[in-house]
Amino acid sequence: MAGPAVATRRGGVDGQVSSLTPAQRAACAPAPRPLVADYPTAECVDDDIVVEQLTRNLQLFGEEGQGRIRRSFVVVVGVGGVGSHAAHMLLRSGVGRLRLIDFDQVTLSSLNRHAVATRADVGLTKVDVLATHLARIFPEAHIEACNKMYEAGTSDELLAGEPDYVLDCIDNIDTKVNLLAECVGRGLRVIASAGAGAKADPTRLALADITQTAIDPLARAVRTRLRRDHGITSGVQVLLSTERPCAALVDHTPEGSDAKDFQTVPGFRVRTIPVLGPLPALFGQAMAAIVLGRLSRRIDVLPAQCFRLDAEQFRVLYFELRDRERALADDYEAEPDCDIDEIAWLTRDVWRGLSARYNFGDKDKGQKGLWRDTKMLALTRWRPELPSTPDNLVMLTKKEADAHDALGPGAADHIRRTEPELYDKVERCLGEARCMFRDGWAWEGGAGVQR
Repeated sequence: MAGPAVATRRGGVDGQVSSLTPAQRAACAPAPRPLVADYPTAECVDDDIVVEQLTRNLQLFGEEGQGRIRRSFVVVVGVGGVGSHAAHMLLRSGVGRLRLIDFDQVTLSSLNRHAVATRADVGLTKVDVLATHLARIFPEAHIEACNKMYEAGTSDELLAGEPDYVLDCIDNIDTKVNLLAECVGRGLRVIASAGAGAKADPTRLALADITQTAIDPLARAVRTRLRRDHGITSGVQVLLSTERPCAALVDHTPEGSDAKDFQTVPGFRVRTIPVLGPLPALFGQAMAAIVLGRLSRRIDVLPAQCFRLDAEQFRVLYFELRDRERALADDYEAEPDCDIDEIAWLTRDVWRGLSARYNFGDKDKGQKGLWRDTKMLALTRWRPELPSTPDNLVMLTKKEADAHDALGPGAADHIRRTEPELYDKVERCLGEARCMFRDGWAWEGGAGVQR
């Protein structure tokens, strides 16, 4: 079946048009307004409609940050349950150019999770359906609908144009591995989605480096293939759920038949996986939020580590900090300027149970399983001349902490001169703590409560 018209730019209609009447094409076409790409490098503040539509974004990112988003080019590979929601929110947030890539068509069974498709869209290509709907939302954007499968032979075409970000929303291992390896090889920023099927807990999503993805079956397989086939061991960020799959694949193959005989595309699975619609939507929304923050250069989300810590580990870290404070002050009654609840938050949410000097891919024992080993870690003052408040505590290994303490007052300034990347990383993390502890927040029972 021919795909619908894809209204991607003023006065223009791309794609197959035979399935729509002239009246339908007119309804899909955007008003004759400038494309985002046509605006000058200065912000598009002269267009009152665009400014009003993006008011909340401008309030969050500022004109400079929103301008970066507006001038950005993002490629979304796979526009099903996850990718359609990611592309949808990128477009609503003002991304100026989107390239949508998918070879598949909308089916009735996909309507429980697709961002915009309706029954009238069943049988049409996913990219054309999505592009048509998106063009109605933000007609100034440039939307490319590529009804193709991503593979080695199409990578030059589909990744052309130096995109600012690539979103991997593919659920096939071979294709996923090829895309991620190609992005790494080209130096393109990429974020991958792990499996959203057979998951039901919306509180378990996390952004992690590929080294920290053992808990997700799809990501684990991709990690193995990236290492084996391409020598890539770290540096690829993955959005995943730490929830164990709550359902198994459903096999529709008739008894006695070969599943390969029912593959529409060689290498793609025949069995289906149960999907709770809100979960892939959350995956896509989360990916869009992460990318938008980074495109704006105003907000960044650090990869989490999929790990567990218990209360005893927090207590040990607190008492070891107390001992360190007493030794530094030569006062055996000195106490840290924080409590155990704050230590727990810093360890879990700011430092992710790792030393600030830890690099993903390091072969440190105890740092890649589900439980995080903190026996060799310590919290110490980032700036020894300032108090041990939560926004001045850096997590390091005990040896690193001893070396840092030995630098004495001015330690942070010394690192700024000698290790600027480490300095920026620590300041970024402590900035999060400053927002929580100094901008009107207090702590009650381990949770931030605004006054």
